[in-house]
Amino acid sequence: MRDKVWVTGYGGFMGVHLVDLLESKGGEVLATYFRPTTDLRNSNPRGQVVECDLRDQAKVHGLLKEFQPEKIFHLAAQSYPTVSWDDPWYTIETNVTGTVNIFEGVKKLGLDCKILNACSSAEYGFVTEDEVPVREDHALKPLHPYGVSKVAQEMLGYQYYKNFGIESIAVRIFNTTGPGKANDVCSDFTKRLVQIAKGIDVEKKLRVGNLRTRRAITDVRDVIRAFDLAMNTATVGEAYNLSGEKVYEVREIVDILRGLVSFDFEVWQDPELLRPTDEPIIYGSSQKFQKETGWKQEIPLEKTLKDMLDYWHGIL
Repeated sequence: MRDKVWVTGYGGFMGVHLVDLLESKGGEVLATYFRPTTDLRNSNPRGQVVECDLRDQAKVHGLLKEFQPEKIFHLAAQSYPTVSWDDPWYTIETNVTGTVNIFEGVKKLGLDCKILNACSSAEYGFVTEDEVPVREDHALKPLHPYGVSKVAQEMLGYQYYKNFGIESIAVRIFNTTGPGKANDVCSDFTKRLVQIAKGIDVEKKLRVGNLRTRRAITDVRDVIRAFDLAMNTATVGEAYNLSGEKVYEVREIVDILRGLVSFDFEVWQDPELLRPTDEPIIYGSSQKFQKETGWKQEIPLEKTLKDMLDYWHGIL
């Protein structure tokens, strides 16, 4: 029997990679999207692809009733902190109300369905040097509406598990990048460098923000493999960090990229990219998750960045 799996957020960066993995393993996949941030024209899933605004309770209920999933990978979200400042209403409605609609639908239909809640390191907020790598028992004090919405999403999953027995797992995802990613440091840098290489950007300047911030970075292909492992081996009702094991200053990412391109470039710090509340370091302990699932990070940042450069070369 093939697993019947619903992936929300197929139009996002992780969703496309996850659907590919699940279908390669023989799963019957329903993939839903809304306002995609990833170009879906080159994707070719074998299962159903349906547009669904998770804020639409009737639509969510109808899909659950028709498809009867055994697993739900809940990735759909308004996932940009900067956008959450500009539009906190849409962020909360999408991330919180959308999550309620899924869990309520599963409850009302009495489905035997396990849910992976894709949560975020943004739930922790400001973390000091002596508190990293941050562990799951650290206080949750988010710094923006997006982080607040993810705390609410995680707590909803816990509440529905405790009160109604709906099995769910929360994975607090730390910085993740890879081919197809948009609007993060690695994506912006690799895209700009390919634009320079192709003569699209003649200034040969790399626009940067704060070069001193530090991030543990994981390749998306390692992350989606972790999702699959979590669904099969992690403990329901629990929350897990999923973080890279090595921390990089942004300037170190620039240095790696210098060795991956065949030309020199200037670095220009743009004041508009300096955030008023930018976490100085984002780095989590994945020991709990590793111990229960056997997962480990396999793809080094150098390979990730090279693959991202190749990706931009292919579409620009």
